[in-house]
Amino acid sequence: MKTNLQILFVINPFAGNTAKEKLIEYVTTYCKKHSIQLKTVKITSTDDDKLIKSLLEKHHFDRVWVAGGDGTIHKMVKMVIDYPVILGIFPEGSANGLALNLKIPDTQEEQLRVALSDKTLSLDVLKMNNDICIHIADIGVNAELIENFEEGNIRGKVGYALKSIPTLLNTTYPFTFEINVNSNIQTKEGAALVIANARKYGTGATVNPLGEMDDGKFEIILFKNLNFIEIIKTLSDINSLNPDFAEVISTNKAEIVCKSPVPFQIDGDYIGKLSKLNVSVLKKKVSVAVPENNS
Repeated sequence: MKTNLQILFVINPFAGNTAKEKLIEYVTTYCKKHSIQLKTVKITSTDDDKLIKSLLEKHHFDRVWVAGGDGTIHKMVKMVIDYPVILGIFPEGSANGLALNLKIPDTQEEQLRVALSDKTLSLDVLKMNNDICIHIADIGVNAELIENFEEGNIRGKVGYALKSIPTLLNTTYPFTFEINVNSNIQTKEGAALVIANARKYGTGATVNPLGEMDDGKFEIILFKNLNFIEIIKTLSDINSLNPDFAEVISTNKAEIVCKSPVPFQIDGDYIGKLSKLNVSVLKKKVSVAVPENNS
């Protein structure tokens, strides 16, 4: 680990359903003890985004640490993508899919150890229309669930669970998708179309068993139906998906057109309904500190 580190620590106090003060105190105390220069910022308004951008421009931070969920990490990656910093992750969100895929440990002590480690992974980032995706985006039923979750008052996995049944009962699937990969156009129907840079959702469900986050490719997974037995199977470490349940296309560029506007989410945040999506890979755009057992 480099000495005289300068670190920007960004916390989303509203992420998940846990208080962040103990984490802040633990990290601050450690950094003082080890002569690490730490600048802490809590995201409480859009003005804080401007502050973070200003700090990145004025200081030569070695690392940027993020305490929040996938949505918070998404926001920070957009800010640091052009800076030579290493990202450290403290998973504190309702869903922590990126942290799960990177095998970030559960305890604050181990998370800090990883955030300071020299082992890093250079992640691909997916360009999606005028936005980016680090982890997983999807069109269809899961995006509907996230929309309903964001409208509710209960955070965390309990909130997702409470919204899942009414979402599934009221969904209007199947949706129709036109998928263009290398000028090969296919029209498909299904419950959801997942665009995955990673393997798992924050729930632990495996939607892209062979996905790698640094291989210059992403996968398009069409889930044809809501087969509950197959859905339950995704909660284990499966190596493949039943072809009667899901189809997988691996590529570095695609255009997706929906017959009618369909709910869309990126990295756990509901974006809205869309009719057309262009996706391409930005190779190895962000460096993230990862555990030694990440391979």
